[in-house]
Amino acid sequence: MTTLTDRALGALTGLALGDALGMPTQSLSRERIAREIGPVTGLIDARDDQPIAPGMPAGSVTDDTEQALLVARLLIDGGGQVTPRAFADALMAWEERMRAKGSLDLLGPSTSAAIASIAQGADPAEAGKGGTTNGAAMRITPVALAVPSADPEALLRAVHDLSFVTHNTGLGLSGAAAVAGAVSAAIDGADVDAALAYGVDLARRAESMGHWIAGASIPDRAEWALRTTRAMDVGELADFLVGVVGTSVQSQESVVSALVIASRFRDDPYAGLCLAATIGGDTDTVAAMAGAILGACRGEAAFPADAVATVADVSGLDLAGTTRELLELRRSHAQS
Repeated sequence: MTTLTDRALGALTGLALGDALGMPTQSLSRERIAREIGPVTGLIDARDDQPIAPGMPAGSVTDDTEQALLVARLLIDGGGQVTPRAFADALMAWEERMRAKGSLDLLGPSTSAAIASIAQGADPAEAGKGGTTNGAAMRITPVALAVPSADPEALLRAVHDLSFVTHNTGLGLSGAAAVAGAVSAAIDGADVDAALAYGVDLARRAESMGHWIAGASIPDRAEWALRTTRAMDVGELADFLVGVVGTSVQSQESVVSALVIASRFRDDPYAGLCLAATIGGDTDTVAAMAGAILGACRGEAAFPADAVATVADVSGLDLAGTTRELLELRRSHAQS
């Protein structure tokens, strides 16, 4: 039986492992992956012609994990509170470090536009009014560790506060809320179905919190996709995710695909992350979000220990230490 600490560590572990599995295939088409790489069954080096992570070694994480850990550090150092300016400054500093290293893995389209606007003097509350992509959802998992699901209002506020600077739209916020809600509920002991239902409900409540931009409702699409895929085999599921749901950076595609993968692969989380890495598109982010949910449901032991150790070693991660510090915030919140 897993403990709350096991499940919290599992969330960060699943995020990082999914990210690393998807690193070599990110932004590639499903057809190109099949032709040049084949089915992803474990951690592999990126090819030299990988458009975002050329030549990166197996086990390397990308912006998904790095920005999630940035959020974690801001939360820990701020005692659970992060000012909009501090968040924007931290993201700008992170991108500068990436540029200095020669990395092509920089801020995503919504985050980049918002940060550029803030750098030019815009109000942080207005900078993210065009942000609809999955940048907020990919880095929201530390919020789910820091805030218990027993207080949905506080969790929703925390999601908003760590998202609106770059993703102040109903789509951006509801995508982040879906992931945070599912992860936080699972850490508190919910099974996969209950965790996903909690995440979808929190996403529905988040839809009205940001600026309106036309786009399909994430909770509506998630409920439909979860129903529709129940009886599909893995091949049919992959076809459906690629051809009907989508795996792009748009929240209403990638977040929904991650929720469906978490539901379908509840009994074999690692296989689910490998599928996410094989089907193309924003593979690292879809796998990272699905991994966070599955890890929160099943704990760190749900993933192969050798793969977890490789990611921690290659990417220099101390996920156990970060988990302990975030859970201190969770305990403080529960006691207040």
